[in-house]
Amino acid sequence: MASGVRRIRRLAAATALVTTLAPVLGWTSLAYAQAPTGKPGERMVVDARELVYDKDNNTVSAVGDVQILYQGRTIEADRVVYDRQSKRVVATGNARITESNGTVITGDRFNLTDDFRDGFIDSLRVVNTDKTRFSAPRAERTDGEVFVFDKGIYTACEPCVDQPERPPFWQVRAARIIHKKSEQMIYYEDARIEFAGVPIAYIPYMSGPDATVKRKTGFLAPKFINTAALGYGVGLPYFINLAPNYDLTLTPTYLSRQGFLGQAEWRHRFVNGSYNIRAAGIFQQDKDAYLKSPLGAGDDTFRGSIETSGKVFLNPRWTFNWDVAGATDRYFFKNYRIRSESLTTTSYLQESTSTVALNGQSADAWFDMRGYYFQPLTYYDWQKQQPIVAPVVDYNKRIHKPSMIGGELSFTVNITNLTREAASFKSLTPGNQDYLVKSGGDAATGRPAYSLFDGCIVYDKSKCLVTGMAGTIARATAEVDWRRNIVDPIGQVWTPYASLRADLFSINPNTTKYANANVTTIADASDEVFGRAMPAVGLMYRFPFIASTSWGTHILEPVAQVVARPNETNSLRVANEDSQSLVFDDTNLFEWNKFSGYDRVEGGSRANVGLRYSGTFGTESYANLLVGQSYHLGGRNSYTSGDLVNVGLNSGLDTRRSDYVAKAQYQPFKGLLLQAGGRFNESNFEAQRIDASAAFSYKFLSTSVAYGRYEPQPDLGITRRREGLSITQSVSFAQYWSVRGSVLFDLDKYKYDRERYRDALALYQSNPGAYTNPIYPNTGPFQTASTSVGLRYQDECTIFDISYNQSYADRAVNGARTNDTRTVMFRLELRTLGEISYSQNLGSSSAGDGVSSSSR
Repeated sequence: MASGVRRIRRLAAATALVTTLAPVLGWTSLAYAQAPTGKPGERMVVDARELVYDKDNNTVSAVGDVQILYQGRTIEADRVVYDRQSKRVVATGNARITESNGTVITGDRFNLTDDFRDGFIDSLRVVNTDKTRFSAPRAERTDGEVFVFDKGIYTACEPCVDQPERPPFWQVRAARIIHKKSEQMIYYEDARIEFAGVPIAYIPYMSGPDATVKRKTGFLAPKFINTAALGYGVGLPYFINLAPNYDLTLTPTYLSRQGFLGQAEWRHRFVNGSYNIRAAGIFQQDKDAYLKSPLGAGDDTFRGSIETSGKVFLNPRWTFNWDVAGATDRYFFKNYRIRSESLTTTSYLQESTSTVALNGQSADAWFDMRGYYFQPLTYYDWQKQQPIVAPVVDYNKRIHKPSMIGGELSFTVNITNLTREAASFKSLTPGNQDYLVKSGGDAATGRPAYSLFDGCIVYDKSKCLVTGMAGTIARATAEVDWRRNIVDPIGQVWTPYASLRADLFSINPNTTKYANANVTTIADASDEVFGRAMPAVGLMYRFPFIASTSWGTHILEPVAQVVARPNETNSLRVANEDSQSLVFDDTNLFEWNKFSGYDRVEGGSRANVGLRYSGTFGTESYANLLVGQSYHLGGRNSYTSGDLVNVGLNSGLDTRRSDYVAKAQYQPFKGLLLQAGGRFNESNFEAQRIDASAAFSYKFLSTSVAYGRYEPQPDLGITRRREGLSITQSVSFAQYWSVRGSVLFDLDKYKYDRERYRDALALYQSNPGAYTNPIYPNTGPFQTASTSVGLRYQDECTIFDISYNQSYADRAVNGARTNDTRTVMFRLELRTLGEISYSQNLGSSSAGDGVSSSSR
């Protein structure tokens, strides 16, 4: 053995031996026994195959499978040398440090201080607990919390298992990356973003919070916008973390054509709730980009919106919540691409709905009181025809197994009050009002000036349905009902039922303010208060038969229900506001009252009968079937007594024997579900309503097909058959990659186009100077209503999505499409770095959005 060198090899109890001899060897700063009275977290444990003490060089070396534990850190290496003079530790060979928080640092060579906090690391690789990664040829750590990576690389992507040397999907490569843990920030100097090793963007300087941060003041990902009316725009959100429970986000957006759009959002969370306030506004520079009022907001200099939503838990059972929004005009949200939680969009309307509500519930009771305000956002809706609904009170209380009678007793209360300035009508013979709109309109009311070809500008009972009465309408409803299930010895289930319902109405119609809303033929102009009562008794019978075979288990259950009531009263005096939708199908075959709301109530005696089947075949296959019919037994049939909206007529229930309803489901194996349902004429079995779908999903493929066909309902103003087919499909064609697409066909519209052409031609021939000569629509049955295609990539660190959507509204009488919208949307999300999204309208010819034709 060389002079001045002592070598001690590890015995069976290696750790105990090393920690015992370390103080003797002079490696006091690495010795477990250096301070017997010290705190356990400050003691050091060393484990190695052997210790080498070099007295000449004043070093101590741990050699072979070295593992050192100190202050929550663990260092592992093939060899660790401690220089007592410089108080430096050098680790080489598979060197690795595991921090107390789980972060793993690896490198070829560590040169650290004796507490492992500071030093230099060669060929550094850092893997954080959130699976983000840093690497650099050389890095320096100072003060135990500042890492400086020279020629550093950062990514949140995991390396490829099969080819770990391949670049990750994305990474940030910078001349220097500085990670300051005390600030929880990462700074990048001379950075470029690479995808699959290819640089795509250069950024001289950028910074962002590290993965430990959830809230920190700073800039967020920019937002981009481009439309003809707005020009090119970019918004740069700035997040201000004012406190752990409240913050403010300011988003100034520069629009090359309209100037600066300001947006702000305040969020506040407190002990028993939270709320937010959002506001947006602009003094638009180029008002000519928009149509003049009432077809646009081209007359306005300032435009804006304000919204607030929140929820407060008053106690464990009671909550108060609100979602309120308002805009200076109906076009603001759409024109300036403002995202609003209050928006409700369907194929037929777009509106902003504001609500305020108080809700309470217990194990057997529920209470809800709320109010509604609706702001229409489409050009053909009129604000004065929208109701203000407040309050709406709902209460329900259930008592299980009440004494003496058993079963379940239920109490229900509903109170509704609404006001409307102008009555809303719907034409029984729809004309071309949506296609022959004249420019201009009624500036005083904001209502567009429709062509006189529309059959219901002024109320006429023979031509119009009243979808909303002007004035104040109030109703109070209280109902108590009881039911009980009784199973007899042979398995028959008997459910007796009894109820008593009372309603009180108050109607104060407005008949004088608007000439085109004259409702003197509907109700008396004075206050009208009336009531009604509806007692009912009934019985439901079920007798399930169960059979087990070698290929499945089957349940066949005949169901019969009888209910007796007096006639419904005052149906023509009721301003029907909440019972305007009635679809008779399998879901309400056995409902005691098939009307959808409280304003109408079913009267007369009725029997509902049906046959149910359900079967299971193995563990994944099953089938269900329901077939049934309803019979009017006595009294006046409520569904033949059309109200002001003719609800009940053409429903399939307006005959003594109703139409047949049926619904079937079949899953032959997991991943494939077939469904079909419909309503069929009771005399000739012709289909009145059909809904069918097929959905298949297996590994990389998901697809669905849906078909619907609904016959005309002329008493409801629906004069043509509606028929459509939709196809939706998604395919995963490679790891992380998928493509999707959908298409919706209007299969019956081509007939309507030709009928409309005929009517428009007649109008043109009667007044050639007022209208354009229409072009014959040479269309086939497969008219596209909407299409969508998209491409998506998603892995553990990246989401990339690009899609194209096109919706086709009605074809105008001159042969050109109107209200078509074509949009490309792009979204890129890099985990921990942020998200960029962008949408672009491509040559939209959308009418009714308030944009002038010169700006399309």
